[in-house]
Amino acid sequence: MEGCSVMKAANGSRDGLDFNPMKDYMILSSQQKIAVAVLCTPLGLLSALENLAVLYLILSSRRLRRKPSYLFISSLAAADFLASVVFACNFVNFHVFQGVDSKPVFLLKIGSVTLTFTASVGSLLLTAIDRYLCLRYPPTYKALLTRGKALVTLGITWVLSALVSYLPLMGWTCCPSPCSELFPLIPNNYLLGWLLFITFLFSGIIYTYGHVLWKAHQHAASLAEHQDGQVPGMTRMRLDVRLAKTLGVVLAVLFICWFPALALMVYSLATPLSDQVKKVFAFCSLLCLVNSMVNPIIYALRSGEIRASAYRRLACWRKHLRGLGPEGKEDAPRSSVSETEADGRATQWADSRGPYCSDC
Repeated sequence: MEGCSVMKAANGSRDGLDFNPMKDYMILSSQQKIAVAVLCTPLGLLSALENLAVLYLILSSRRLRRKPSYLFISSLAAADFLASVVFACNFVNFHVFQGVDSKPVFLLKIGSVTLTFTASVGSLLLTAIDRYLCLRYPPTYKALLTRGKALVTLGITWVLSALVSYLPLMGWTCCPSPCSELFPLIPNNYLLGWLLFITFLFSGIIYTYGHVLWKAHQHAASLAEHQDGQVPGMTRMRLDVRLAKTLGVVLAVLFICWFPALALMVYSLATPLSDQVKKVFAFCSLLCLVNSMVNPIIYALRSGEIRASAYRRLACWRKHLRGLGPEGKEDAPRSSVSETEADGRATQWADSRGPYCSDC
């Protein structure tokens, strides 16, 4: 209960003296503050630019934004873009500049950070389910997952993430419940509930991708037995094996980026933490930002259709720049024709990957 009485004085005074209980959570040394600023700022900026580019490439393409697979990737990119901006700004402001806000503003900020990361993991789960369906039921995939169903699912995911994330702002704070060792004003029982929720999402991702990896393993064995011949579904098998390599990277990145921070959150529920452990947690939290930076590379830039969309955008910009001479006149038609032909080749290359799981 001592932590509770301390939190009540967050923006007031105690015994006539200015008092800031947030100082108990601002534990970084001067050198560590510099390290956080040096790491967080470029990571956040690069992650935001990457995810913004993915959003632009998908939303600017009428073909891509109508596909459920790319709607899920768009949701992931939007969540990671917001996470990059919101987390980086608030993290640097709190730990480096030691900015202190009123209780509602602080809870709004920490709730927004929670929302962006929760929505990101939720979008990862939807992407995993989408890839499972397109490999498990290829003939009926388009009927199983329509654009309307994808939009409804995304809406539910974001609303549920917002509801879970803003519970502290709606009144679930750490008085009279014990306060978290890692997050000001956040009660341990709420942190436990959020950990259970995020564990459920991660379990769904691991189970779904694990099923796809097992199927790919079976197909790899079939390919090894028929190296000199052809069997029905050989192309599909090769696609599954290539997808397995991507999913292996996905699971490795998820584990590396999220496990240290989640493990320390669980540990904080069982025992009081020293300042050294809290400092370790602060730097482990940056790995979640790294995950938001890596997601566009794994899920978007490995997609042939998104790369083709990027090629079309670049070709369009080059055409526009070359079409304006010194007096605003267009250049020779040759460059325009060649770019159009190249654009067509890029689109045909993307289409040749097949109607199902073309983003794998």
